[in-house]
Amino acid sequence: MFDTHVNLHGEAYEDDLSEVLQRARAAGVRRMLAICDRLDSFDSVHEIASKQKDIWCSVGVHPHHSKDYPDLTIENLVELSEREKVVAIGETGLDFHYGYSAEGAQIASFRRHIAAARQTNLPLIIHTRNADALTGDILEEEYLAGAFVPLLHCYTAGPELLERGLALDAYVSASGIITFKKANDVRDVIKQVPLDRIIVETDCPYLAPSPHRGRRNEPSYLPDVIAGLASLHDMPLEEISKITEDNALRLFSRVQN
Repeated sequence: MFDTHVNLHGEAYEDDLSEVLQRARAAGVRRMLAICDRLDSFDSVHEIASKQKDIWCSVGVHPHHSKDYPDLTIENLVELSEREKVVAIGETGLDFHYGYSAEGAQIASFRRHIAAARQTNLPLIIHTRNADALTGDILEEEYLAGAFVPLLHCYTAGPELLERGLALDAYVSASGIITFKKANDVRDVIKQVPLDRIIVETDCPYLAPSPHRGRRNEPSYLPDVIAGLASLHDMPLEEISKITEDNALRLFSRVQN
């Protein structure tokens, strides 16, 4: 199993990260992708990946923090992406739900990340919330300027953005939300994702899947996300696990098998 989105740096795991990783490996999680949310977090994220044979990382600025990096350049992202074990750009995107950063700052940052993904040929990890139409517009416009590989991570948006993303050969990531009792809308959309485009993640320490709701999430809960996806498609757990792992390895092609 490949947990394609873990947030391991920071306070959530500062006291027991080694135990968290041990539990993940015992649960069968063979690979993890540690996500960068701020440039000043990159060294911490990269250090975690560098010290562990089964962890890789991304480089990017979450849309919440785009206001803090007005001088972010494509060159910044490209240069950091050249470090060993960096396999993706992001996470980036648009989040108009909380409004932590102005729309203009988010859009400018998003476009720079897209340019870096295009230049490096690395997949682009996209966070979108309450911004479906504009996210789709920007992705389509930028794709016309030159192809890149989008990943719609922790997908909870609607069927329209899904259709637009898939038309650009995007991948889509399912999280523990698909196991939530009231998440029927999310399940309905995730079920529409072609099986050769779906991957899985925990997005830990957030969004713990059932039956762990209310707890700190961790990579060892990934089997519960996969079980939710298997149930959605009425397929064996082992088959969905292999499909999602194969897809993730194809997407994150720098990751060693």
